[in-house]
Amino acid sequence: MPRLFFALWPDAAVRDALDVAAKNMQRDCGGRVTRRDNLHQTLVFLGEFADEKLPRLEAIATAAAVLAPAFKLDFGVVGYWPHNRIAWAAPNSTPDPLTRLVATLEQALARAGFDYDRRPYAPHITLVRGAREPASLPALRFAWRVTDFVLVEAARGARGAEYCVVARWPLAG
Repeated sequence: MPRLFFALWPDAAVRDALDVAAKNMQRDCGGRVTRRDNLHQTLVFLGEFADEKLPRLEAIATAAAVLAPAFKLDFGVVGYWPHNRIAWAAPNSTPDPLTRLVATLEQALARAGFDYDRRPYAPHITLVRGAREPASLPALRFAWRVTDFVLVEAARGARGAEYCVVARWPLAG
């Protein structure tokens, strides 16, 4: 069964900014840089998912997209989690439309009886895995206008994790 998750999928300019930040961070803390084409911000991780349930999952996403307005993420936070050795980037704050989008998806998934990762939502983008604690954190400043969200399938490929966008939903407004 494929492993699926809902995510925000950056455009080329945001992807470039994140890729530069990841490579700068790797110089200080080692580890494996997240491939440019895999950079994303997870909304809800679903895990293994049976294909026959995909239409219901897509209906949930369609209903959530109608209710969620587009929003802006102002990135400026970079950090390191020693428990899983991940260096990451995050927005300065979590805008209300993002919080509501995640909550809407989670509530609809729960009502439909779907399992998903129920940890509290912590918006971030993984830049480097297997990192050592950095001596310093690089500066990062850019804005991302979020106008849609996606369903992503994660698979193991020759180059490690391979992420493929399965479907995309535009946000209202």
